[in-house]
Amino acid sequence: MTTTEAKPVRTVPYPDRQDHHSVGELVGQATEQLSRLVRQEVSLAKEELAEKGRRAGRGGGLLGGAGAVAYVGLMALAATAIAAIAVALPVWAAALIVTAALFLVAGVLGMMGRAQLKRATPAKPEQTLDSVKADVDEIKGRAHR
Repeated sequence: MTTTEAKPVRTVPYPDRQDHHSVGELVGQATEQLSRLVRQEVSLAKEELAEKGRRAGRGGGLLGGAGAVAYVGLMALAATAIAAIAVALPVWAAALIVTAALFLVAGVLGMMGRAQLKRATPAKPEQTLDSVKADVDEIKGRAHR
């Protein structure tokens, strides 16, 4: 036969007055926490906008590259037209192939630049706005308790 021993009863001491904070202390802590939260949100917004700025810069650079290659392509097209009129068929055919290749490169660069610009707009810190909305909802929820 087994015997069961009685388990000792745990008592939870009543918190002393030292564990309680005054209203002023609680307000001070809340103010400090809110201030820290605002600083962190501002820092997040700065980082997010900087990233969007870098993307816009890359997109603009790619579009500039596309414009430069397209300009060279137009010059090659002009050379092709001249070669077609002045010389026999094989010369202008070669120039036309080069021109087509340059326009192909310009098209690819243009599409890449456009994609980068689309990713950078709108220039608002979306993650930060979502985070701030969540913080406001949390504060409202705790205020109603």
